[in-house]
Amino acid sequence: MLQLVQSQHFQTLLGKTGTLRLPDGSELPIHIDTLEETPRSQMPKSERMPFSVGVNSLEPTAFVDGLCTLELPELGQVEGIFVSRVPAMGRDPGKGYFYIAFN
Repeated sequence: MLQLVQSQHFQTLLGKTGTLRLPDGSELPIHIDTLEETPRSQMPKSERMPFSVGVNSLEPTAFVDGLCTLELPELGQVEGIFVSRVPAMGRDPGKGYFYIAFN
């Protein structure tokens, strides 16, 4: 299912809130913050344009990284999305900031 995910699936979610299901089964409310296509990272013969998604939690969390599940338009529940935490770097330290890369 991951190979079907395109940046367009996140485009409609940009600026909206959602729920990230963490590896332990708990749910974390998130805000989809950024979407960036990275055409220079495209592999030869790959149909998908690489892109990344930035999300932040809406509440404090100890989650660092792992395989998560997220509801995406047209695809439904997509499992196995690797989400990794990034430093707050001057942003609200009470939230978690995360990065998802699709190559």
